[in-house]
Amino acid sequence: MSDSVTLDPVDLQILRLLQNDARTTYRELAAEVGVAASTCLDRVARLRRSGVILGDQLRLDPAKLGRGLQALLLVQVRPHRRELIGPFVDRIRSLPESRALFHLTGPDDYLVQVAVADAADLQRLVLDEFTSRREVARVDTRLIFQQWECGPLLPPAAN
Repeated sequence: MSDSVTLDPVDLQILRLLQNDARTTYRELAAEVGVAASTCLDRVARLRRSGVILGDQLRLDPAKLGRGLQALLLVQVRPHRRELIGPFVDRIRSLPESRALFHLTGPDDYLVQVAVADAADLQRLVLDEFTSRREVARVDTRLIFQQWECGPLLPPAAN
């Protein structure tokens, strides 16, 4: 069963433009894609209602907020049981250092992206918030040297 939504070339262009700059006005979008501003407004509203557009986000520079060190934590949870997962996920998501959390297949159960002040802050986070939890069997840490944004997310091209 597919949850995908049928999108025409105008919808795709609107999505491409909004992903590059979510503050683009409807008038600017409309001019760029060649439709009336009211049509553009209706299309964006439909994309929101259908769940294609989930929301708007403000991107911040972690270093400018005193969190200049980022890392990926690979976390193994044992036993990997449903009753432990909910509280673990809730706790990790509530941490101000947590940037993203992924549930994985393979030897590691979770990947957590964190932003901290420095190496001592990372050590405190790993020891106090991860390895101190009885269900956490292992944490493997990878420092992030650099991160790049990638292009807009669009549906796969038709063959």
